[in-house]
Amino acid sequence: MEDVVVKIENLVKNYRELKALDHLNLEIKKGEVFGLLGPNGSGKTTTISCLLSLLAYNEGRIELFGKPMTPTSYDSKARIGVILQNVAVFDELNVYENIDCFCGLYIKDKAKRKQYVDEAIEFVGIKDFIKFKPRKLSGGLLRRLNIACGIAHKPELIILDEPTVAVDPQSRNKILEGIEELNRNGATIIYTTHYMEEVEQICTRIAIMDHGKKIAEGTSGELKRMIKNTETVTIEMEEPDAALIDTMKKLENVYEVKWEAGKLKIYLAGGTHNLLNIMDALKTSGAAFGQVYSELPTLNDVFLTITGKELRDKD
Repeated sequence: MEDVVVKIENLVKNYRELKALDHLNLEIKKGEVFGLLGPNGSGKTTTISCLLSLLAYNEGRIELFGKPMTPTSYDSKARIGVILQNVAVFDELNVYENIDCFCGLYIKDKAKRKQYVDEAIEFVGIKDFIKFKPRKLSGGLLRRLNIACGIAHKPELIILDEPTVAVDPQSRNKILEGIEELNRNGATIIYTTHYMEEVEQICTRIAIMDHGKKIAEGTSGELKRMIKNTETVTIEMEEPDAALIDTMKKLENVYEVKWEAGKLKIYLAGGTHNLLNIMDALKTSGAAFGQVYSELPTLNDVFLTITGKELRDKD
């Protein structure tokens, strides 16, 4: 059986009349990249704050590394790295000094600390900027510095909250590659983001939260199978007549047909030869049409279907 790194049982957090967390249960195993998704106000940030014992909660239990997590669980806290959305570094220190300062909170041996700091700098790719003050760095480089400060002491559990917001594509790719490498090196990752493509790329398992509850959990594939839609076929054409729409509605696996803005959209549930059947029906009808393309459901489709909301930038 795999080791459980994080265990949250029946967690309740109230802010007066607001129930921020409503009997939340989560279990994260060693070696996972666990995606935590939710719209504004869903409870993601509150969950992380409770997990780190930065926030008291009303009911429930939290265990990290098999031990209860409390404000004085310093041994457990030393095994955690936290990279929050808001960059937290010292403006008066340069890049090297910042990383050395944060690493020094956990690593007292000077030789070992220097090795760890050098490795963190190399890892995030900011070797050419070690003498720069934070205000001289671009947004992407500042994010990389923030990550280096959080992982220099080689934590076993790393919590990343929106680490790629407002960074350039090169820095985003560097950050994502770095997260995957940290995971390959043995770190367990908790990852929050509003970029669905990142979740699909790096997360091994995902939980969707809303109104303080976990409303869905599984791999990307498992979550996609929770919704009715398995395929959407789009046909570019002038407004079709009622007969063609009726023909499409009667095809196997079709559950909805819509025409809008020059596109006929056909929604399907199941089946393996849907596009072929649709093309045959189009040719038989004699209707003129342009491009035809098929799309499989995305995590964004799942999220919108389950929560009825778009995923926004942050809580």
